[in-house]
Amino acid sequence: MKRYLLAPGPTQVSPEVLLAMAQPILHHRAPEFQTLFKRVTEDIKWLYQTQNDVLILASTGTGGMDGSVSNFFSPGDHALVVNGGKFGERWTKICKAYGVIVEEIMVEWGHVVNPNQITAALQKDPSIKGVFVQASETSTGVAHPIREIGEIVKAYPGCLMVVDAVSALGVFDIQTDGWGIDIMVAGSQKALALPPGLSFVSISPKAWAQGEKAKNAKFYFNFKKEKDALATNQTAFTAPVSLIVGLDQSLKMMKEEGLANIFARSAKLALATREAMKAIGLKPYPKECPSDSVTAIEAPEGYDGEKIYKDLRVKYGITAAGGQDQLKGKVFRIANMGYIDTFDIIIAVAAVEMVLKGMGHPLKLGTGVGVAQEILLKK
Repeated sequence: MKRYLLAPGPTQVSPEVLLAMAQPILHHRAPEFQTLFKRVTEDIKWLYQTQNDVLILASTGTGGMDGSVSNFFSPGDHALVVNGGKFGERWTKICKAYGVIVEEIMVEWGHVVNPNQITAALQKDPSIKGVFVQASETSTGVAHPIREIGEIVKAYPGCLMVVDAVSALGVFDIQTDGWGIDIMVAGSQKALALPPGLSFVSISPKAWAQGEKAKNAKFYFNFKKEKDALATNQTAFTAPVSLIVGLDQSLKMMKEEGLANIFARSAKLALATREAMKAIGLKPYPKECPSDSVTAIEAPEGYDGEKIYKDLRVKYGITAAGGQDQLKGKVFRIANMGYIDTFDIIIAVAAVEMVLKGMGHPLKLGTGVGVAQEILLKK
């Protein structure tokens, strides 16, 4: 059976990247690696749309999130966390692990945070030193209004805007510098279409200044050490060399496509997926502001979303994703980011139709596929 990886992480890896990673390994302190690393660190700044430092860490995105708390906040500091899904919840857990006092804005799953809630919380407690939010909440398929939130946080010199963009960077427009994002985390296994294992963190001068006062203990995820190493085109500890070689190829391909084209492609794939699901009687889960990274789809009433997800994999070789936590069995999710194209979406839609038809759901085969084709055919 041929396999198709259409999960929202890890995502497919292109043959070009796989071949690059298969080259003989470089030593991480060799001049050849330093030349490569210098190029990669400049190219990742292009993707971030920033002049700030962007650290490259040997970890998944959660490692970048962890370091974004431990390096810039002290026990007893106050933070504001937007919790509208599993990954918003993760910000809360990480902050609490480092003794940061958290005020949560609880957002109903499937909805976005109202920026006015951010304003009200900061006015009520001016001692808040960080606002933590997801650009794309992968568990619900919602994109939060980070541009508007950034404008609000800019007015507070002692407060950092901290964004988890793990499933957003390289999918839709995020202007790190222009929107006042102080710390932004991403990962290799999403839109960059690499295997898991790299985390990226952009850091503003405002954040570095706050980091000088932070009192939390840290060793491996010591961002000051990484910044010092970055100045010599190296990492503080042993670099995941093959992944960085793959990153070099991935960024080269992304630069050839161009940011505007990448954003337009992701938006079209996401729209085609959503509209195709509607055509066969299914509802996208997000109630507002659906993310272009991943389409979360409600299972039809009386049907198990976990069985839909499993049948896609077992019967047709398509690995999508199920629901998490309170959404388990209620939704399934299909990625629209990274090394995914027109026919990946058509295959996914056709397979969903076949799975549902096999489960007895009333639909006419090809209905969703036709809708997707019409959208994907447009320039």
